[in-house]
Parts: sequence; C-alpha cells; structure tokens
Amino acid sequence: MTTIASRSGSIALIFGAVAVLATGCANMSDAQRSAAIGGGIGALAGAAIGDDRGAVAVGAGLGALGGYIWSNQMAQKKAAMEKATAGTGVAVTQTPDNQLKLNIPSDISFDTGRSDIRPNLRPILDQFAQGLSSQANTEIRVIGHTDSTGSDAINNPLSVNRAASARDYLVSRGVDGRRIQIDGRGSREPIADNNSETGRARNRRIEIFLAERPLSQK
Repeated sequence: MTTIASRSGSIALIFGAVAVLATGCANMSDAQRSAAIGGGIGALAGAAIGDDRGAVAVGAGLGALGGYIWSNQMAQKKAAMEKATAGTGVAVTQTPDNQLKLNIPSDISFDTGRSDIRPNLRPILDQFAQGLSSQANTEIRVIGHTDSTGSDAINNPLSVNRAASARDYLVSRGVDGRRIQIDGRGSREPIADNNSETGRARNRRIEIFLAERPLSQK
C-alpha cells in the first residue's frame, strides 16, 4: 500500500523534475517546451492520484496531450498573416498557450459606433480564411471590445455585433460557422488608458484567435 511519506517523496521529486524542465527548455521550440512542461505537470497529477508508475505515466501522457499545438501549419499561417497585415497596425502574435492571435484596431475594422466591416479589414479576413477549410482540427474565436465611452447597454451588444460581423464574413469565405465562437467583452478588458483618445482607440478592437488541437483530441 502507498504510504503518505512515499507519495510526498514522489511529488517532491516530480516538482524537481518540472523545475529542471522549465530551466532546460531554453533551446526547445515553443511547442516542445509546452509539451515537456505539460508532461511534467501531468505526471505530478498522476502522482497525486496514486504513487505508482502507471499513474505517473498516465498523468504525463495527459499533460503532454492537453491544450493546443503549434504545428508547421500554424507557423505558416502566422507568417502569412504577418505579411498580409504589414504596416496596418494589426498585431500578429503567438500566445503562451500556442494560439495565433490577431489584434485588430478600430481604425481598420469598424467605424465608431458601428458593427459593419470596413473595406480595410476584408483583405485581412480573406487571408485568414485561406486554407482553414482543410484544417478541421482548428478552432476560431472572435472577441469584440469597446472603449469606456457610453454605457454597458450600448457597448456590450456593439462588441458582440462586431464579432458576429467578422464571423459572418469568414463564413462567406468558406469557413464553417460551427467552428467559430464569438463573444463581446464591451469595455471590460481595456489594454490602454481610457482617459486619452489614443488609449480609447486602442481599446476599440476585435481579437481573432486560431488554435489547433492534436488530431487525437478531435
């Protein structure tokens, strides 16, 4: 039977292993680093369930398989979006959990107080939509944001309607609407100071996320 002391010892060893992974992953790719650290955390969960090799192995497998992956397709999509948005003010980044994120400011996406897509946004969404019909294991989220001007009664539905407009445009370009989630955050998640016009302009935005799961999870 497993004793408390032996289980505590195993957990301490796994904590040490995860710490070593975290410091030794500097030369790994982001995908490799996420899988390695995820595997260590999963192993810790397995040890907490039961102090035997089987439980630790199962935990490590779950940790490594969980979340999103950063595949060659994702890297190519990021490069394509960087090229398509160069000089526009759109920020294209890879998030810590391996999602591709587009932060699109209002001067490109929507006129003030409106939710219909501006012409400047269409080529960006056209490029984003390319190839997604053949990537069935990808997920898309579109999040709308506003500045703090006006009431929640105005800002909350406006942010949702902007996200819905982007979704509808992507669907018109062949993306399966069932794969697209939308949400509106109103003015609740500012990224700049709403006390200045420059800050308010940064807060009026939409964010588009593209994420890929391992095929085994679909």
